[in-house]
Amino acid sequence: MIIDKLAALAAVAAALIAAPALADDTITIGFTVSQTGALNNDSVAQMRGFELWRDEVNAAGGIKAGDKHYKIKFANYDDESQNVRVQQLYTRLIVQDKAQFLFSPYSSGLVATAAIISEQYGKVMLTTGGAEEKTYQLGNKNLFQVYSPAGQYLAGAVDALKEKNPHAQVAFIYEDDPFSKAVAQATRDLAKRQGVSVVLDESYSPSTTDFGPIINKLVSAKADALMGGGHYPDGSTLARQLYDQKVGLKWVTLLVAPDTPKFAELGDAALGISVPSQWAPQVTYKPDFGPTAAEFGKLFADKYKIDAGYHAAGGYTAGLLLQHAIEQAGSIEQAKVAAALNKLDVTTMFGRTKFSTEPKEHGLQLAHAMVLSQWQKKNGQLTKEVIWPKAAKTAEILY
Repeated sequence: MIIDKLAALAAVAAALIAAPALADDTITIGFTVSQTGALNNDSVAQMRGFELWRDEVNAAGGIKAGDKHYKIKFANYDDESQNVRVQQLYTRLIVQDKAQFLFSPYSSGLVATAAIISEQYGKVMLTTGGAEEKTYQLGNKNLFQVYSPAGQYLAGAVDALKEKNPHAQVAFIYEDDPFSKAVAQATRDLAKRQGVSVVLDESYSPSTTDFGPIINKLVSAKADALMGGGHYPDGSTLARQLYDQKVGLKWVTLLVAPDTPKFAELGDAALGISVPSQWAPQVTYKPDFGPTAAEFGKLFADKYKIDAGYHAAGGYTAGLLLQHAIEQAGSIEQAKVAAALNKLDVTTMFGRTKFSTEPKEHGLQLAHAMVLSQWQKKNGQLTKEVIWPKAAKTAEILY
């Protein structure tokens, strides 16, 4: 009797070994992360978004493509925030690790370097953390940008302002650094195309601490709206001095600085200041697939014990989009997945996604709208509310 039972168990075990297991097929996705170096903070946040997506997919049995299910495996290395490392490591990911698909590193500069390698080997790469447009204007065929391009950073602010006051008199006051100048240039051109009056265009040194002379020019120009800024030190100082000098602007949008919780320490000087961001946890998009922003936020906080920012949300969304394309293609062949990505026009918790298929700008993000948040008071406390786009807003515009 015992011998018969052992024989039966052995037969079952043999059958299980012979049967194809759900985990037998895998997709290897390669990327680098700045675990060290200047880009560490935001890059690690992006990686956590990748990881959360992978863990959820694998827990659910993998990605279905045709009659197969594929578990996700990562191959990744520390790029040390250096372009030279990115070039070496993306080659290694493809040649040695046999990565079938790629996620980009963080930052426009590192994305541009990784793109040279991914295109050389004809590998699909979803890019997050890189807003610079130039990389997508070089004839690349396999890049797909998740973020809104840099030229769109203040587009929502222009749209929101024009809705409140089509006759606004706008001053552009911005830090003299490449990013801020590029954003200001694109926004200035956009404002003029939309018939918004630009009455002042002024840059300032990153070391500026006294904005008195510029504020005097602002008042003389009779501006009622301001767009610009740069980074936290200058942006917060500018906001405080505008309040102290009682300039009386009806609209202020600054880059970067107002996005941090620390900005609330300015008190009433922060009230009404708006800031563009790729995503905010309060957005109310209705996803075609995947979790809502609130559900994603809870999943992320449960796993990492911190709140999710837009870098993590962007990483997670890259995974969602790749997964959807593979499912739509019913295959993991590069050409079929790239074709599916080219056809995408979808909404996730990150917002709408559609890629350009024009040869001169292939892969450039066309549909994702920057979220515009504004410091408002709720129950007597300063809080950041989403005011634009309308599909994502959590409060009305304070003008």
